[in-house]
Amino acid sequence: MSEVRSLFEKPAKALPRMSFEEARTKSATCTLCRLKDSRTNVVFGEGSEKSLVMFIGEGPGEVEDQTGRPFVGPAGQKLTEILESAGIKREEVYICNMVKCRPPGNRVPQKDEVEACWPYLQTQIQHIKPKIIVALGNVPAQYLLKTTDGITKIRGQFFKWKDGIEIYPMFHPSYLLRNPSKEKGSPKYLAWQDILQLKKRMDEFRNV
Repeated sequence: MSEVRSLFEKPAKALPRMSFEEARTKSATCTLCRLKDSRTNVVFGEGSEKSLVMFIGEGPGEVEDQTGRPFVGPAGQKLTEILESAGIKREEVYICNMVKCRPPGNRVPQKDEVEACWPYLQTQIQHIKPKIIVALGNVPAQYLLKTTDGITKIRGQFFKWKDGIEIYPMFHPSYLLRNPSKEKGSPKYLAWQDILQLKKRMDEFRNV
C-alpha cells in the first residue's frame, strides 16, 4: 500500500447522512452549484449496488447528459472494453462520477462543484460499501487521496483510504482515446496492466 501527501488543509466536512434513494431523488433536482444551469439530465450512477468495485470518473459527457447514464459515450465504450478484456462484466460493478451534472464543454469539474456534489457521492459509497474505488483520472484520484500528484505517477497502485476501502487510480478512458498506441509503456498498455491487477485484487477479496 502507498501513501500520498495532503492537498487540502482541511478534509471535506462531514455532512448529514441520506439514504441512497434520498440522494438519488435530491440529486435529480439539485441546485447546489452552477452546473444546474447547463445540464439536460442528472447522471446519478448505475450498476450493482453490491459490487466489490466502484468506478468514479470526473463528470458526465455529452451523451451521458442526454441519456442520464454514466459512461455510455465513447469513453464509456472504452471503459466497457477495458473491463471485458479482463473478464469483468460491466453490470457487476458500480459506475458514477464526482459530479452528477455535465460541466460545460466537458471541462474539468471545479473544486467547489465537486464539493457541492460530495454528499451524493458520499452516500453512494456508504450504501455500496465497495472494497475498491477505481479513481478514473486526476479529479477523483487527487480529491479522494488529497494529493497533487498526477495520475501518471499514482496509477496502478492501491492506496489505503477509510472504512477499509482501497483507492486504485487508473487513466480515464478518454485519455486512452487520445493516446491510442498499444506499444509497451503507452497509456493503453499500462491500462491493460492496471485492469489485470484490479481483477487479481477483486479475486483476492472474493477468496477471503
